[in-house]
Amino acid sequence: MRHMELEQYLYCRDVGFGGLAPDGGLDQGFRGWRPHRNRAACELALLTGMRIQEWSTLLLPELGLLDARRPRTADVELGACAKAGHHRSVYVPGDAMELLDPYLLLERPEIVAKAQGSLRRDHRDLFVITGLEADGAKVCGVLEGRTVARAIRGMDPRLRRIAVWETGDGLDPLALFIGAGGRMLTASGWDRVRWAAWERMKAAAVTGGVGPELPRRCWVYHDLRHTFALRLLIYLTRLALGDGRAQQLPMSTLLDHMSGNPLLQVQRRLGHASPVTTYRYIRYLKDPMREVDEAFRAWTAAGGASYADIARTTMRLGDGDAAQG
Repeated sequence: MRHMELEQYLYCRDVGFGGLAPDGGLDQGFRGWRPHRNRAACELALLTGMRIQEWSTLLLPELGLLDARRPRTADVELGACAKAGHHRSVYVPGDAMELLDPYLLLERPEIVAKAQGSLRRDHRDLFVITGLEADGAKVCGVLEGRTVARAIRGMDPRLRRIAVWETGDGLDPLALFIGAGGRMLTASGWDRVRWAAWERMKAAAVTGGVGPELPRRCWVYHDLRHTFALRLLIYLTRLALGDGRAQQLPMSTLLDHMSGNPLLQVQRRLGHASPVTTYRYIRYLKDPMREVDEAFRAWTAAGGASYADIARTTMRLGDGDAAQG
């Protein structure tokens, strides 16, 4: 269950997905595609804990983003796109919404404009939305030659991928994150984005000699969900301990325990069907490898040796023993 530390996440988001230089400045040699979109997707995944099939299939009305509106936060009701179709409500904080702005203002209009020819050719195969109902919770439009109405929460990924809004100036995909042709990115499309980001992170670490320690294997989007869960669990646990000390109570009432238990809150936020799945995060509340580093830091500093020095010395001793034997 991999998760990121803050330095690792910022490096992943800004250097890998955002195409910035490790020092935070512009990378003049960057030749990537849609860094604002990719960076915003990374932030949204982290700050909501949504699975990739959930955040990558979001529609503009679900975040209140139609008609140039920019709400500060949003509450999304997941349904058909959630794992096993289990409904849950997801809170999208202000930081995630704010990072969407450069993409929505700069990159997305350009993608939509270039996609008009392709969208018009595929017009008959699209779900052309003509109106919104119930405060944006339901859409009505033309699908396969028939006028239909659909609850947005009940729209599956296939239907979301072909949903477009008739604006009068052209067709605008209803999907939040879109790629070439104005279509919602597929899982393989997001995989290409992830691997390109990984290669940039590795290259920047080698050439610049800066940046956090990278794992042996490429980060996956689910690592952002693990990071969300762990950071939220740590925060809620500290909050609960602080409340308990303030009240000078060993344990609150059963009702307080049921409503304020950090594990139960995280379980609800992640949409875990069973608390057993959430319990797995407890073992990561304290990082044993960090404790090893702390325990031996004074030893290595006093002797002026690093772990690499110790490893090399051990290997030399081993070779000598082998030669004598």
